[in-house]
Amino acid sequence: MRARRLVSGFLCCLLALPAMAENNEAPLQKKEKKGSAIITVFSDFHTGFGRVNDDRGFDLDRAYIGYQYNLPHGLQLKAVMDFGQSDRVEDYQRIGYIKNAQITWKHGKWTLNAGLVSTTQFKTQEDFWGKRYVMKSFQDQYKFGSSADLAVSAAYKFNDVISADVILANGEGYKKVQVKDGLQYGAGVTLTPVEGLLVRAYGSFNEASEDGMKGITNVAAFVGYKNSSFSIGTEYNWQSNARNVAGNDQQGVSAYASVRFNKHVGMFGRWDWLDSKNGWNKDSDGMAGVLGAEFRLGKYIKLAPNFRIWSPKADGVDNSGYFYLNASFAI
Repeated sequence: MRARRLVSGFLCCLLALPAMAENNEAPLQKKEKKGSAIITVFSDFHTGFGRVNDDRGFDLDRAYIGYQYNLPHGLQLKAVMDFGQSDRVEDYQRIGYIKNAQITWKHGKWTLNAGLVSTTQFKTQEDFWGKRYVMKSFQDQYKFGSSADLAVSAAYKFNDVISADVILANGEGYKKVQVKDGLQYGAGVTLTPVEGLLVRAYGSFNEASEDGMKGITNVAAFVGYKNSSFSIGTEYNWQSNARNVAGNDQQGVSAYASVRFNKHVGMFGRWDWLDSKNGWNKDSDGMAGVLGAEFRLGKYIKLAPNFRIWSPKADGVDNSGYFYLNASFAI
């Protein structure tokens, strides 16, 4: 009889386990998600026309792999690896860098970042353009600055209309380690006077790290409007003493627009103009145009067939055209 009672009690416990499990899972499902993986891959197929007819093939432009974790009291940790191409044209090896290794603290109207952080020089324009997997934003594309650096930054939102930010950085980007003197100081102001309208002004000064070199000044102005159906934006950029050389001034304009027909299909276009003082950078001066469509295949995949034209300023150099099929996978 005693054994029978033990067996009966054991069976009752087994039958009760599913109900106990459901009761235990309910609170767990309500808990806020603490961390999330960061996986982003940019790839493309491209082919040239005319004088660049032999330039064709598949390319893995970028791969970001990382993780971010939310801590109590408004703290967040983030670490991201960046696998991309070498700056040397003939080098097709993938090179890995630490893109972000930062801690962020948000409290009230303040946001503070420290570590290897995303810089504020052109982050607003890059987010508004929204097609980084197709083409970098202007300042990134033409090397006016770096998208990440060892730095501390602070942003304060005064109200729904005005916010401001400052940053103190090494000024050498995330691909180089600071071993010499010189820092970069930057500040920006962002206005949102009406819903969808964004106005931003930014300026920075990058100290020279060696005798005989000149400090670099960057100034940028941006205006954009966006709603659920379309967006349009334009930016002006000016840089003095590029590459720390006196008189190496350059300027440029970028204008871009997009239209969404529905949540899966849209079109976009962009026009860039780059010009250097006295033609010191004449091999890169000129105009670029991009026109394409974007297809969203579910939540994580985007495809963008597009045509591009580059019209160099240098005499005796013909225009070049390309067809690209860009792809983005991001979670």
